[in-house]
Amino acid sequence: MARTDERFREAYNALIDICSSVPLGDSLPSEAALSKRLDVSRTVIRSALNRLNDVAIIRWNGRDKRLIREPDKTDLIDVPTETMSNDELERRFLNWVLRFDVPPGTSLNVSEMCRQFHVPAHALHEFLASLSRFGLVERRPKGGWQLLGFTREYAVELFELRTMIELNAVSRLVQLPEDHPVWSQLDELECEHEALAAQIDERYNDFSVLDERFHTALDSVTHNRFIAELQKVIALVFYYHYQWDKRDERERNEAAIQEHLALIKALKSRDETTALKAARHHLNTSKKTLMSSLKTHNHQ
Repeated sequence: MARTDERFREAYNALIDICSSVPLGDSLPSEAALSKRLDVSRTVIRSALNRLNDVAIIRWNGRDKRLIREPDKTDLIDVPTETMSNDELERRFLNWVLRFDVPPGTSLNVSEMCRQFHVPAHALHEFLASLSRFGLVERRPKGGWQLLGFTREYAVELFELRTMIELNAVSRLVQLPEDHPVWSQLDELECEHEALAAQIDERYNDFSVLDERFHTALDSVTHNRFIAELQKVIALVFYYHYQWDKRDERERNEAAIQEHLALIKALKSRDETTALKAARHHLNTSKKTLMSSLKTHNHQ
């Protein structure tokens, strides 16, 4: 597909999203404003507006572009793009939250995010809808999405659930046979933790992804579909959100690496009591970090 046609399709779908947030009967912004907002030429904007007019979503008369019909999913047009798994989309979104310090209450611009993550709008909407079930994002009344903050009660309830899940996983893991694939995973994770610890000054930001992989490996031994679904909310809160407090991020990540290594060592010893003690210690540290971050940012 030619780049010009791709830009038209992306711009058209972006205008559909804009129309979804405009009250019926109201006018759309000017061509210049739309061109600047969507970062495309006025020629592309005019082509997209022509199509909106042809399918009777807007009535275009001179400079007035008035919404006469609310669009729906069937009005979107396909934009061929590289296939991305839901896991990869989730990882990119969470990494974006971490790296760019997106605060609670931020409006999520679907059009811009589609371009940034190279995914079609429908895939991003489906992903955000999956997060909305956990109260992490919400759809605004007039269209679009908003990233929500976390209350202390929300965090405490999630921590209690996470503790039950992970302590159960630890107890199961130490009973697994030597040929279970989780042991090779732990060997690999142990090496990666040691490598990151040796380069902590330059790479401390990389800990969040490693943290998620480590805890996901632990929880995987439960083979529970509901736990797998809960990983979305656990990842956002514990592996990403708490790190919005940047005051001592390097030191906290370095300490967490050592706690992970201690837990890996205890798991390999097959000593359930020692492993559970190490797990509780790490989970309690994670809770204190989260509570401190929420207090600092007044999310109570």
